[in-house]
Amino acid sequence: MANDWDFDEIVDRTGTASMKWEPGVLSGVFGEGRHDLLPLWVADMDFKCPTVVRHAMERRLAHQIYGYSLMDPAYVPALISWYERRHQWEIDEQWILTTPGIVPATHYMVQRFTRPGDKVIIQPPVYYPFARAIENNGRRILENPLQILDGHYYMDFQDLEKKVRDPRAKLVILCSPHNPVGRVWTREELETFGEICIRHGVLVFSDEIHCDLIMPGYRHTCFPTISETFARHSITGLSASKTFNLAGLQQSSLIIPDTGLRQEMAAQIENLGFVNSIGGTLFGAVAAAAAYNEAESWLDDLIVYLQGNFLYLKEELETRLPGVHVFELQGTYLPWVDFRKTGLDHDRMIQALEKDAKVGLDHGSWFGEGGTGFERFNIACPRATLIRAVEATAAAIQRRL
Repeated sequence: MANDWDFDEIVDRTGTASMKWEPGVLSGVFGEGRHDLLPLWVADMDFKCPTVVRHAMERRLAHQIYGYSLMDPAYVPALISWYERRHQWEIDEQWILTTPGIVPATHYMVQRFTRPGDKVIIQPPVYYPFARAIENNGRRILENPLQILDGHYYMDFQDLEKKVRDPRAKLVILCSPHNPVGRVWTREELETFGEICIRHGVLVFSDEIHCDLIMPGYRHTCFPTISETFARHSITGLSASKTFNLAGLQQSSLIIPDTGLRQEMAAQIENLGFVNSIGGTLFGAVAAAAAYNEAESWLDDLIVYLQGNFLYLKEELETRLPGVHVFELQGTYLPWVDFRKTGLDHDRMIQALEKDAKVGLDHGSWFGEGGTGFERFNIACPRATLIRAVEATAAAIQRRL
């Protein structure tokens, strides 16, 4: 049977309260008068989710009663099966807690496993809600910046060894795959990282929300699969939201093999008002279960399409703008681009992008130390949309050089 999806289809998302496309949101993020930007910023896709997901939700919707609900019984078996098939990770159902997203879960962990004044280690330039979760809860950021060597990003393990020795360092957030630099950490890198943190009693939160979006030629290693010790000293965040474009349904899971850590986290979730530690949503669970069970071929085709988008972006930008470097995209759909050699300072670059090109990107400065001069593109869009954005970006920067 022919596939029923078309990643080239352009879907009008205006009028749907889309964070990415609503003019009011764009003006709030990018400034007054910036409501008409072509948005390639926030990390959701402009593709329709798999049809099987819609059908599953329609069946549940047809029941017409949406009262207090337990977790959809298909969700946990579907998640377990998925991670065993795709990542060779055998997850025990007792290890699973649910939350309405990885960002809320990050706040929960900071609140539960650290105290005001404690420090949380992050590896900038990194997903900026991590810093907000730390600072909004009265904790302090301890940075272990990534290094660029020969055009590739690496962890700085010598610096990490120093940072974990700080007596106030209690938690480290691992972004795996890394957003925004697009690295898929090797097993050896994760082993070194984990051994340093665990040796000094620093709890690891491994955010693996993009772990299904791995480009051909690379392999993701789930942090807890490295050893039993790693599993006991870590919490892993997972979700179908990035994989299948379901972020608005507010469903994610925390995998916590250690009983003590799990009980602590379950208590935190209940303290926040979620009944029986169920922190997801009715339709989020229904959608995720259907996606895990029936949409694997959709994902496989998506990855091929995303790779094509990436190769186009890299070729066009590096050819038309000498000195610009597009970092190899190993995982996620969020290429990281270095514009520093254009000679444009931060303000002129923003003007070129937003005033001239009318393109909205995630600016590198948002991601912390080492991000200024970089831009993050979201290529999870139809090829025609990406072409519009890239051509406008290249032309606008060329005019300002």
